[in-house]
Amino acid sequence: MDERGKKYLIPEDREFHSDLGIIKKEQMERATIGDILITHLDKEFKVIKPNVNDFIDLMDRRCAILYQKDIATVLAHTGLGSGDRVLDAGTGAAAAALNFGNIVGDKGHVTSYEIREDFVEVAKKNVHNFGLNNIEIKNKDIKEGIDEEELDLIFLDLPKPYEILEEVYTSLKLGGWVSIYAPYIQQAEISYNVCKKLGFSNLDIVENLERGIEVRPQGVRAKTRMLGHTGYLVFARKL
Repeated sequence: MDERGKKYLIPEDREFHSDLGIIKKEQMERATIGDILITHLDKEFKVIKPNVNDFIDLMDRRCAILYQKDIATVLAHTGLGSGDRVLDAGTGAAAAALNFGNIVGDKGHVTSYEIREDFVEVAKKNVHNFGLNNIEIKNKDIKEGIDEEELDLIFLDLPKPYEILEEVYTSLKLGGWVSIYAPYIQQAEISYNVCKKLGFSNLDIVENLERGIEVRPQGVRAKTRMLGHTGYLVFARKL
């Protein structure tokens, strides 16, 4: 992180260049977390270990990803925990898969389906660079079938998620959750009704609107701009 607070993902085995100067490879190799590295222009960089949010902010995307407010609701609403097994479709840049993998830990496992080969390559690179070994990315259309069984969570970010909910029900363990991200209310409504017809319990549709607070010398107030609608989240549990 530089003097301005800007963050960079920097490999240890190469020289780093920025508008604030050069950090030599030898400096990088000797550095440990918390060290201050000085560039040839006498500018300071602090070495920090990126958490999952730092990494997702800076990783290769090439597509839209879920906002923190939505993925946080999925994690909290479903009670995902260490050792759980998750199926995620479609992968995109692997932002959701990385969050799931970070939560379930070494004893858990995340499988993610993505039909686009170019996204699969990006997702695999991001998972590898973050250093998680519990995520498998498959170049597969989930409509062709779900290989995994006894899953704790199935998360769907698809145009027509309701088309596969019958197989989703079969693939979940008792007590497992399906969560659907739907940009449009029609997707959420149809998914809700299909889940109800299939016998799911604890059905719910949630929309999160996030508004920050600004603190100024003259006073504190809500920010005039907010993170409004991104998508609807549908939840249903197999009981």
